[in-house]
Amino acid sequence: MNTILRKSILGVAGLAFTGGVFAGPVAAHAAETTHVAKPVSVRAQGDKLIPHGVQGEQSRIDLNDEQTANVKAIIAATKKAGMDERAAVVSIATALQESKLENLGHLGDRNDHDSQGLFQQRPSSGWGTVEQITDPEYSTTAFLKGLKQVDGWQDMPLTKAAQTVQVSAYPDHYAQWEQQAADLVAQHWNS
Repeated sequence: MNTILRKSILGVAGLAFTGGVFAGPVAAHAAETTHVAKPVSVRAQGDKLIPHGVQGEQSRIDLNDEQTANVKAIIAATKKAGMDERAAVVSIATALQESKLENLGHLGDRNDHDSQGLFQQRPSSGWGTVEQITDPEYSTTAFLKGLKQVDGWQDMPLTKAAQTVQVSAYPDHYAQWEQQAADLVAQHWNS
């Protein structure tokens, strides 16, 4: 990997780490999560959406109209970026973990520093302005830009790909949303 690309990836990872260390607790106020036990490596939705099968217990939440609109915005931004359904699954699972697909603004005392939006990106870490990171298309594009820089992300388990971009204090938590994310992509990709 060339030096400039490596520095870019490390820079993005550092920025994400600085902003993401406490991202897990930020969404603690979000909707109740239902845990659905699934064995490791169950394949569903075919190899395109879940090439490695799901890892561990899966969680699922009921979505309201705003959350469904955010799913559609993530899918549209993924298509616009020229990426495939798997990229949308990784993006949606990440947003489910970070914000429960709610476009969060500043949460006062419950805020993780200045993390905001679907992906809990931080303006102070270089993700963009508050206006940008609370725009679903912009924040998805920023996440996908980071994902594109991860060598072999298409062949990684979802949680590893998401964690490489987000650098969360809770790296394994992304995996629990893979089945719901795949179901949402299957439902909305062609709508």
